[in-house]
Amino acid sequence: MIVPPPLRFGVLGLGRAGVSMLPALRTHPHAVVAAAADLNPTARAQFTRDFEVPAYDSAEALCASPEVGVVYIATPHQFHAEHCLLAAANGKHIVVEKPLALTLADCDTIIDAVERAGVTLIVGHTASYNPTVGAARAIIRTGELGRLRLINFAAYTPFLYRPRRPEELDSASGGGILFNQTPHQVDASRLLGGGMLKSVRATAGVWDPGRRTEGACAALLQFDDGAAASLVYSGYDHFDSLEFRVSTEDERSLSLTSHGATRRALNEGARSPDEETAMLSAMGYGGPAMRSVGPGGMGMFQVELGLAIVSCERGDLRLVADGLIIYDDEGRRSLPLRYDRGVPGRGNVFDELRSAVVDGIRPIHDARWGKATLEACLAIQQSSKEDREVYLSHQVTVGD
Repeated sequence: MIVPPPLRFGVLGLGRAGVSMLPALRTHPHAVVAAAADLNPTARAQFTRDFEVPAYDSAEALCASPEVGVVYIATPHQFHAEHCLLAAANGKHIVVEKPLALTLADCDTIIDAVERAGVTLIVGHTASYNPTVGAARAIIRTGELGRLRLINFAAYTPFLYRPRRPEELDSASGGGILFNQTPHQVDASRLLGGGMLKSVRATAGVWDPGRRTEGACAALLQFDDGAAASLVYSGYDHFDSLEFRVSTEDERSLSLTSHGATRRALNEGARSPDEETAMLSAMGYGGPAMRSVGPGGMGMFQVELGLAIVSCERGDLRLVADGLIIYDDEGRRSLPLRYDRGVPGRGNVFDELRSAVVDGIRPIHDARWGKATLEACLAIQQSSKEDREVYLSHQVTVGD
């Protein structure tokens, strides 16, 4: 039996997003880190020392490299479309951080480009790759609890007060929760519900005049079959969803000793946009505040989803730190899950790409799926601005 060679990845962007995915990429059994590109010379030098591979100063050089077969795009949101097109033009497969792009028109351009080039594109909505989401979806598909009727995600985080570049606080450039965190909730909901949303009714809030982008929202998503998803997200660093975190064995929530720490650290360390950008840069590759790129943590809890309860006709599923808790007519039972490959869900992104490239299996999270998720997120923004229900027209089903 001939074993296909590992996929050779070039990492485009060594900021926070790129660093967060490197542990899964570095330890994946069917992937090799072959190169990187970043504008920051410190990040490039550190990456070359760590991985002993080239680190380029431009996206063009990375995408042209014959050593790279897949480009992992972790650049700022406003560059996703440009970099997807560049990678496709060079015949590279693509994994792109969410969102796929900032407009539906740009999504269409990307779809055309990857189809013409004959390459595979995966949009890395990591929350919907989490093993707990996969386990809930598997139970829904068996029908043992009846039809899916309601999805309830409620997340409260310090998102808005993590160090940001100026454009990350500008909605027009893809800043705020509607392009960063809400897509995780929308994408996981679409995966659990089969993909076909009908309409969105939502309100979004800009509550801090110093950070003028959407920091909170509440949305009701209606599916074609009558099911619904209720999504709440607040990134204002007051209540924290980590207090919801329990395991299949322990019903006690975590006691937190760091309430408001993110907001305090920002206020103490950044007196200007330039100082805040410097704080963010320190978290990138080679920076003094960089997170480890070792195997990663083991916790499955998805802070982007928060309290997560999925209701079917004959029972409820609660997604918890290490699996599911199932509540039905027979009582309560636990379904613990094991995951031994670093940060749960991230390696599964690369699994889906490999299955498509090597085995010819149609991926779920392709460019058309990414466009459909973006459509719903844009509809949340539109619904809030126009105070009305917004109907959708670009949804696609799960590609089973």
